[in-house]
Amino acid sequence: MASKLRQYLQDPFLKRLYSDIRNVGSLRAISVDLTHICNLRCVGCYYFSEGMDRFASPGDDSEFDAFIAREKTRGTNFVTVVGGEPSLVLGRVKKIYDNFWMNIATNGLRKIPHEGFENMPIGISVWGDFETDRRLRGGDKVDVFAKALQNYRDDRRAFWYYTVMPGNANEIESVVEKCVENGNRVLFNFYGDIDGFGGDLDFRIGFTQVRREIDRMIERYPTHILMTSYFSKVVATGSLYGQKWGHDVCTSITPEHEANQERIRNGALYNPHFRAYNADFVTTRRCCTGIDRDCATCYDTWEHFSWVMLNMKKHLGSKQEFTNWLTTMYLFYVINRMINFEDGIKWLPEIHARVGRLTAEEGWRAGVAA
Repeated sequence: MASKLRQYLQDPFLKRLYSDIRNVGSLRAISVDLTHICNLRCVGCYYFSEGMDRFASPGDDSEFDAFIAREKTRGTNFVTVVGGEPSLVLGRVKKIYDNFWMNIATNGLRKIPHEGFENMPIGISVWGDFETDRRLRGGDKVDVFAKALQNYRDDRRAFWYYTVMPGNANEIESVVEKCVENGNRVLFNFYGDIDGFGGDLDFRIGFTQVRREIDRMIERYPTHILMTSYFSKVVATGSLYGQKWGHDVCTSITPEHEANQERIRNGALYNPHFRAYNADFVTTRRCCTGIDRDCATCYDTWEHFSWVMLNMKKHLGSKQEFTNWLTTMYLFYVINRMINFEDGIKWLPEIHARVGRLTAEEGWRAGVAA
C-alpha cells in the first residue's frame, strides 16, 4: 500500500492535494440539530417524516453550552449543523462557528448575516426550478428558491445543495444556470422519497438521466460544480467496490447506539468518533438522517462523502482510482473550508479534468456499478 501511494504521489498535482489534506490533521466529526423548529414543511423531509422534532431543544442555552464543552473535551473539531432550520437560532450557530470547523444546511428564507459568520460554509437547499421548488418546499405559496437567490447573491460563503429527483432531470440545467448566474456554486444531493410518494420523486426510477445532466453541468461549469462525475455515480448507484449502500456499510453512525451494535460487529469501516445528536443536545440517534427509515431511501451526499473517504485502501488499485478518492476527499475539505477556500477552489477545473466522465467499464474497474 505504501509503495503504491508513493508512486501515485509522484504526480505533483496529486501530491499537492494530498499534502493539503494531511496538513489539516485528523477529522473528528459529529452532526447536531440546533433546533426542532422549521419555517417550512418540505414534502418528504426526513426530519419530520421520522418525527425527529419530538426531541425539543431547550428554551435556554445552558444545555447547549454544556454540550459544546463536552464535545470540545471529547476532541470534536467538525460539526455538521442540521435541524430544523438553523437560521432561526443564530446565537447557537455562532457558538458552533466560533468553536469548530462546520457546515450548515439552510432553506435560505432567512439570510445568515455576513458579520460574525465571514468564513462559514452555507449550503442552501433547492429542490428544482421555481415551480417545483414552490410546490415541494413552499406549499404552493412561498417562492423559496427566488427568496434564497436574493438573500445569497454573490455570497462567497454560499453554495446550493441541490436535491435532484429522477423525474425532474430536465430542470437541472436551468436551476444550475440560475445558481451560477447568482454568483454561487452547486453541490448535488439526491432525493430518497422516504414517504413513498412515487411518480417523479421515486428513487426506484433510477438516476441515470440525472447523472448525465450532472456530467453536462460539470462540462459547462467546471469552476462551479462541487461534485465529480465519480462521486455522483457512487451516491446515485450506492455501489462501492462490491459494497451496496445500506446500514451495514454506512460510516456515519452513532457507535454506542443500540441500533448499531450488530452493524459494528460486521467489521465494515465506520467513524468511531461520530455522534448524531438530537435537538435536546443529549440524546443521539442511529445515524445522521434516520431513526428507523429504510437505508435504501438514503442518498444523502454528506454520508456518502464519509463512505468514500474512509475507504481509501480500496482506491489504491490504480492511479485513476486513487485520483477518484483523493479528489472526493479534497472537495469535502474545501467545501467545508478546512482547506483555504480561495486556494483550494482554483483546482476545481483540474479536478474535473482528472476525473472526467466514467464509462460503464471504467465504473466497474473503479468499483462503482453502472
